[in-house]
Amino acid sequence: MSFEIKTGTIQTVVDLSKQIEEFNDPHTYEEYEKRLTAVPHIILVAYVGNEPVGFKVAYERDGLFYSWMGGVLKNWRRKGLAKALADRQEAWARQQGYPSVTFKTRNRLKGMLLFALGNGFDIIDVEPKDNIGEYRILLRKDL
Repeated sequence: MSFEIKTGTIQTVVDLSKQIEEFNDPHTYEEYEKRLTAVPHIILVAYVGNEPVGFKVAYERDGLFYSWMGGVLKNWRRKGLAKALADRQEAWARQQGYPSVTFKTRNRLKGMLLFALGNGFDIIDVEPKDNIGEYRILLRKDL
């Protein structure tokens, strides 16, 4: 399968987010704008032909490189897209001089946890919530 990764737009990411079933309440355009304005950031979108099928969004947060949102449409998973997006994002972060990348996920998102652990991330903290599936798992990878 052939795909291409390009710099993307907030609107493309918002539209993709609405199609990813794990995102119960996807972030709005305004939330993306709020987080990305006036800080270094990157928006990457994976395309198969002209169809956007996955994305990664990251930005500088408290002096760290924070991979905030990402996902791949269900029919396009397990084809290397998430890994390619993550690799491109990490290469950009390295070029910008960030020593590591961090992100947070939920305990119920087992696929994301397995992907992260398989790609060199370490669990560095856990934030308990009322429901164990909603516990936040904080991960970091040195670049």
